[in-house]
Amino acid sequence: MEMAKVSLIGALMFMIWINDMTEASKVEPGVLHLAGKVLCQDCTEGWKQWAEGVRPIKGCKVSVTCMDDRSRVAYYGSDLTNDAGEFEILVNKHVNHKELKPQNCFVRLVSSPDPVCNIATDFSGGRTGVKLTQPSIMYRNLVKYAVGPFYYTTPMCDEPDTSAEPEGKESNY
Repeated sequence: MEMAKVSLIGALMFMIWINDMTEASKVEPGVLHLAGKVLCQDCTEGWKQWAEGVRPIKGCKVSVTCMDDRSRVAYYGSDLTNDAGEFEILVNKHVNHKELKPQNCFVRLVSSPDPVCNIATDFSGGRTGVKLTQPSIMYRNLVKYAVGPFYYTTPMCDEPDTSAEPEGKESNY
């Protein structure tokens, strides 16, 4: 009887160990997971529609650029959004025998296939790019950064850039 209990406990522990190994094998070690969503926000609608009526955009291109310690591009990758406007970019932490530092990476909007909603906004840093700071999820070998949501808008909602230098005056930058 005692031997049966020990065997049963041993079998259960083995099954739990196998389950843990299976779960761990699903996560790719040495890979950063970047995820987010791209939405269209139309300012021509009423307030309620503007605040709540965002819609996902399928096929938007989102990129990630990682710099090395000398501010040179070490990695560039991109992904297209799915039907729900979601993207997920996997970045290998080791490129050319060097480890990428997530704080040297930024994610930004590249393009929208939508004929109406195709002006990138800087809400959540979509147009200029958002740096990776804190991972949203860290579990075993999984390191995931959630960014955004990023937004596109219609040309009618685009605000003109007023930060440009007056004509005839050159900028030092």
